[in-house]
Amino acid sequence: MQELLKIIAQGLVEKPEEVSVTLDEPKEDGSVVYHLHVAEEDMGRVIGKQGRIAKAIRVVMRAAATRSSEKVVVEID
Repeated sequence: MQELLKIIAQGLVEKPEEVSVTLDEPKEDGSVVYHLHVAEEDMGRVIGKQGRIAKAIRVVMRAAATRSSEKVVVEID
């Protein structure tokens, strides 16, 4: 899951070498929080107009998590 998020983000940004993904320990409800870190100047590319790209990334991650019976939350930092 972590690699999937990283690959998606690297395809969107100008500086793919600065993309990193960290994750928190699973919460009591079983959900895992993934933190996506990109360069400051690439933040707009990952969020998109009115957050459309960010929403799409979250939808793809939730769909992939469903296949492996996980709950995921994506935060863009």
